[in-house]
Amino acid sequence: MKKRKLTENGASGMLEYLFISGVLMILMIITVLTLSSGIIERPIDQLSESAFIDIGNGISTRIIDLYVIAPASHSRQKNQGDIATLFDIPDEVAAREYFVKITSGSSDDYIAVSRGNIERKVSLAGIGTTLGVGGSTTGHGLNMIIYNSSGHTV
Repeated sequence: MKKRKLTENGASGMLEYLFISGVLMILMIITVLTLSSGIIERPIDQLSESAFIDIGNGISTRIIDLYVIAPASHSRQKNQGDIATLFDIPDEVAAREYFVKITSGSSDDYIAVSRGNIERKVSLAGIGTTLGVGGSTTGHGLNMIIYNSSGHTV
C-alpha cells in the first residue's frame, strides 16, 4: 500500500478566503459608518425642507380658507360667529417628528415648520394682523383651527 502525501492546499485556500472576506467586511463597516452622515443625512434634510414647505403651505391655505368663510360679528348681534375645523397633517417627515408654530407680528405673519436645526417659514398672506393668529402643534393626531369673530366686527 502506498502512503499518501498530505497537502495543505485545501486548508490554506479556505483560510485565505476567510481572511480576505474578514478584512473586506471590516472596511465596508467602517465605510458605512463614516459615510452615513453624508449619504443619508443630507438627502433626509433636503426631503424634510421640501416637506416642511408643503406642510406650511397646506396649513396656510386652511387658515385662509377658514378666514374667507368665517362669520362676521355685527355690532347689533349678541351672538358671536364661531367656526372650527379639523385637519390632518403627516405624523412624521422622514420618520422624524416636527413642530408647527403660527406667529403673528406687526409685520410678519408666518407658519414655521421645524425640526432640530431645520426650519422653513411660510407666509400667512397678511391676515395675521387683522385676525391675531397664533398657536402651535405637532403632526400627531388631528389638529384644529378655531375662529372666533368677537374681535372682528363689520
